[in-house]
Amino acid sequence: KRTLGILSFCLLGLIACKKDYLEPQPFGRYSAEQLKSKKGIDGMLIGAYGMLDGQGIPGASGWMVGATNWVYGDVASDDAYKGTDAGDQPQMTEIEIYASQAANTYFRFKWLSLYEGVSRANDVIKLAGEIPELTEAEKKDYIAQARFLRAHFHFEAKRMWNKVPYIDEATTSFDNKTDIWPMIEADFKAAYDNLGETQNMVGKANKWAAGAYLAKTYLYQKKFADAKALYDVIIPNGQTANGKKYDLQDQYWKNFDVAFENSAEAVFSQQTQASGTVTGSAETSYELAYPYGGVWGCCGFFQPSQNLVNAFKTDANGLPLLDGSYNNQNLKSDEGITSSDPFTNDVTTPLDPRLDWTAGRRGVPYWDYGTHPGRSWIRDQAYAGPYSPK
Repeated sequence: KRTLGILSFCLLGLIACKKDYLEPQPFGRYSAEQLKSKKGIDGMLIGAYGMLDGQGIPGASGWMVGATNWVYGDVASDDAYKGTDAGDQPQMTEIEIYASQAANTYFRFKWLSLYEGVSRANDVIKLAGEIPELTEAEKKDYIAQARFLRAHFHFEAKRMWNKVPYIDEATTSFDNKTDIWPMIEADFKAAYDNLGETQNMVGKANKWAAGAYLAKTYLYQKKFADAKALYDVIIPNGQTANGKKYDLQDQYWKNFDVAFENSAEAVFSQQTQASGTVTGSAETSYELAYPYGGVWGCCGFFQPSQNLVNAFKTDANGLPLLDGSYNNQNLKSDEGITSSDPFTNDVTTPLDPRLDWTAGRRGVPYWDYGTHPGRSWIRDQAYAGPYSPK
């Protein structure tokens, strides 16, 4: 009896231990088969669009990876200072003064976020060919949107580092010895040729966004004739993904009011959303870029430079001083003056009114938060000047 029992137990064990029992599917992940549907590819495409803000890399902060690029563009140029104080975010200071070290994690996270975007776009392209229920028109649209996104992420990498790898859905090995402008052009051209003029969601790329980005790619290569020929088609005919003919807002301030988002000026825009989470789908790249005092408390980064403020000087006709004379003398500011001491702005020098939509300065309303009080809203005026981000 004992022998029979042991044999029965062993036989039961052989039957029970099937392969699918030994190789369980991981929780919280979709299998490749589960994604082979219209719902699956929609989710994959949204995930690719989701990398436009750079968020998706563990440890990366929004200001390191965001598409606004204010660290790598404005702070590295003469538009803005890092702001805050000397000891804060020293790796950003490296970028500001052109003394970056190889171990600077800002660049690492920016690189990882861009190529995560490339990877997600490639996944959409590969998946589109494996879903029988898609019509040819739907398949073409998914691939064209993904190629637009792939081109965008490569474009960002190209202008950051120049010689970078180009990775498409068939790439198995790569190097950074090739000029990838032709590949970026090809992706944008394919998107321009295959996308519709409108989309079912306002945040998706359409034909005209792809055309405009292709023309921008030409400009970066100084292919001015090619860019002009394309702009001559886009400007009179282009429209947004939600069907608005390209145009300027009738009032400049509307570009900064959420009530007028996705307007006729929006060729292509990263979409964000307020939610009950800490960050959720918010625009996190600017989360350090608020005045240090007032209702914010933190953090005083991204302070406009004196050079930027000076550039808003005009001649008597309201036109910019293209000869560079705007920098001959700094526009009056409250630098070195406490908020409790009296101060009066220069009201005689002609200024472009867009200055006060660009830089927060003492004595001028700061959005809906009242008049800017000056030094009490600046973390370290002696280090980064008297102006607040706006």
